[in-house]
Amino acid sequence: MKITVYFDGACPLCVREIGRWRNAPFGCEVEWFDITGQEQALRQRGIDPRQAMLQLHTQTSDGKTFVSIDSYALLLKQLPRWRWLGVLMALPIIKSLLRWVYDGLTILRLKSEGRYPAECADCSASNKDN
Repeated sequence: MKITVYFDGACPLCVREIGRWRNAPFGCEVEWFDITGQEQALRQRGIDPRQAMLQLHTQTSDGKTFVSIDSYALLLKQLPRWRWLGVLMALPIIKSLLRWVYDGLTILRLKSEGRYPAECADCSASNKDN
């Protein structure tokens, strides 16, 4: 199995964290994909660029996409010493709490950096039709 990790390369915190993950002894191949300026490539892979900014996305070689805490759990399950934490994070109550905190902190970070993604024009146009 191969996992592709879609990360925000314009985020210093994200780049620092990815730097730590790159050297981890994963039990599978991991590809690191910087989403900065890659809107078209993301769409071709079935990932909404706006959502990719708001939540960490991963994709497995069989095409399954994981988002937010599910992405972290997937990665941790591939690390021999951290597998238990990935399993724990995937439990419904814990996952919900972690996702709420993670998503909230990401929104705050992006807004403080002035990089919070606006609604897409196509989405706004289709909402007006309803």
